[in-house]
Amino acid sequence: MPRPTVLLVDDHTSFRSLAAPILDAEGFEVVGEARDGESALEAAVRLRPDLVLLDVQLPDIDGFEVARRLSRKTDHPPVILTSSRSASDYGASIDQSAALGFIPKDELSGAAVSELLASG
Repeated sequence: MPRPTVLLVDDHTSFRSLAAPILDAEGFEVVGEARDGESALEAAVRLRPDLVLLDVQLPDIDGFEVARRLSRKTDHPPVILTSSRSASDYGASIDQSAALGFIPKDELSGAAVSELLASG
């Protein structure tokens, strides 16, 4: 059975280098990485991942806007937002976003991603 593919979007190389092996070990295949919103939008079209794991705070376009733009595309991938900040720091913005949900960076796991995918 093919593993779900993931596009990792985060401006910190260190987080991407930690997240990729975690997801890989827990049943996902990281097919691409992006460090800002514009490159994330381009990579999502080019790679057609099953999921986009998207940092809220990016240097150009914030994750909420990237998720909104992706949601307007036909056959868009589901988006899960992530941040080193807690969900409460974003208030209702997460619930009102086009994303499936939110996982704090320090709680990232394949199980947490799978749970959000199943609920969406």
